[in-house]
Formats: sequence, C-alpha cells, structure tokens
Amino acid sequence: MIDVQSQRDTRKVPLKKVGVKDVRYPITVRDKAKGEQHTTATFNMYVEVPHHFKGTHMSRFLEILNKFRNGVSIGGFHDILDAMRVRLDADAAHLSIAFPYFIEKKAPISGIPSIMDFECTFSGTSGPGKKRDFILGVTVPITTLCPCSKAISAFGAHNQRGLITARARFQDSVWIEDLIELIEVKAGNRIYALLKRSDEKFVTEQAYNNPMFVEDVVREVYGALHSDPNFTWFSVECENFESIHNHQAYAYTDFERKPSAAKKTAARAASPALKTKNGHPKKSAPASRAANGRTANGQKSNSRSPAKRRVPAKTR
Repeated sequence: MIDVQSQRDTRKVPLKKVGVKDVRYPITVRDKAKGEQHTTATFNMYVEVPHHFKGTHMSRFLEILNKFRNGVSIGGFHDILDAMRVRLDADAAHLSIAFPYFIEKKAPISGIPSIMDFECTFSGTSGPGKKRDFILGVTVPITTLCPCSKAISAFGAHNQRGLITARARFQDSVWIEDLIELIEVKAGNRIYALLKRSDEKFVTEQAYNNPMFVEDVVREVYGALHSDPNFTWFSVECENFESIHNHQAYAYTDFERKPSAAKKTAARAASPALKTKNGHPKKSAPASRAANGRTANGQKSNSRSPAKRRVPAKTR
C-alpha cells in the first residue's frame, strides 16, 4: 500500500514536534516501598520531522507505548525515547509522562494509615550525538497559615491549601518518595487524607505555630535542593488558594548548578596535556622562576623583554 507520510514535501519547512498528545494509558512504575505500582498516565510523544518528509507514522507511537508500558522508570525513560527515534527514523524525540503516584501516610498522632496521591511527571528529550535530557517533577499539596493575618489579629488567622511543584535534573537516580519527603519536611505543614480529632488538633496548631508566605515556602524548599549537589538544576513554585481572596498567591524560582572554580582547577591539573613524560605537572614559565629572579635551574633570568631591532630609515 502507498505510504503517504514518507512522500517528499517541497515546502521546505521542518517541524520541531509531531506526534500524539494526551494519550491515557495504564502503566507500571517503580515503587520504593513495594517494588512497583500500577497507575494511569497521560503521554505526549513527539519526534522531529525534517522538511523533506511529508509526515510521521502516528500508529508507531502507540506500538512503542504498548511495548514499554509494563516498566516505566527513570532509568528506562531514555529506552523509550531511543525506540521512538529508531522506529520513526527521527533525529530527535520528545516524551512527557504525567501520572498520579500513591503513597501510604500515617496520621501524625493516631498513626492511622491512609493513601495520598501526588501528581508526578517524567519529561525529556533524546537528540543526535547522545544528547539527552530528563526532568523529574512532583506536585505536593500543603497547608499554610498567613503570617500577616496572625500578626494583626487578636485571635485566629486565615489559612489555605497550597501546591508546591518542584522539577529537577540530577546526576544519580532519585526516588519519587524521597523528593516528596524533602518538600514536605521543608514546607512544614503536611496534608493527610485521613485525620482523627487528635490529628486535626495537631495539624491545626502546627500550622499556627509555623506561619509561612508562598515566598517562605519556595525559599525553604530551594535551600534543601540547593544543599544537595546531586541536583544539577531545579525549579520550585508554590501556589496558594487564598481563603479570603478571589485570587491565588504565587512564587517561583530556579537554579542551575555550575562547576565551581575549584573543580575546574582540579580537572585542569589532572589533564594529560599538562603533564610531562614522568607524570609530573608541567610548570608554566612564570611559575618556574623563583622570587630572587632566578630560574629553576639556578640561571639568572632576564625579566626584560628583548630589545626591538632597529630598522634603518629608508633613504630616497
């Protein structure tokens, strides 16, 4: 049968992303406590289409998705992207997966367990020359109490639910549970699916004793991520659904870790290009001179630059 998508296109317009969007599919993801977890995800799968191709083969995205649906993980994410590039003969592939992730949490006083859901995302790209990118994202619900309301009120203060969304690149693999725990610890006031009266009292008083603006929340989570060198880039945002206003409060920041000067110096010192045959570092010309103006072999150095050669003026 004729393959229309593979026919040539003469308009000379390359397309950055072509594929399928909002595909709901059951998947299995890795679970730190139980080994694996079944959930339902929404997929966006795209590839680049060069200017001379009319289109791509949409059915192949679903074939790839069906092949990998039983083992979606951070470690295997780029296996899906590589399969997309090969199967669709593309230079670059893009993939995003959004899914609810469920964690059992115990109430703070009664200890009664219940299940909380957290929105998670895997997103990344694969391009030519082994160019790869991966970002883990989690959204964590919290409760906050307004510091201003507490400070100006004779009694009580208004509070509200909020959402913290953190996205991160990292060197060594990170468990979803660990990133959520880090955020909940720094945000201070956790959300629970099930609370008894003793738990509700604790949560209410904890929020009252720990008032936070959205600015405070973002800065606290930023500090925790920044202190861990495993995270090479991250963003943090917080949105509070205000209880006494008809708008939301919002704050955002991000950070990209750059190699320190010390690391650059160490890497330069370890470079084979800067070593002699016996393995010792080469000495630069200025460093080889001693403070008394003599070189390393005892010869007196002449720090003056050579005199310029005089060129006689031309006569007519």
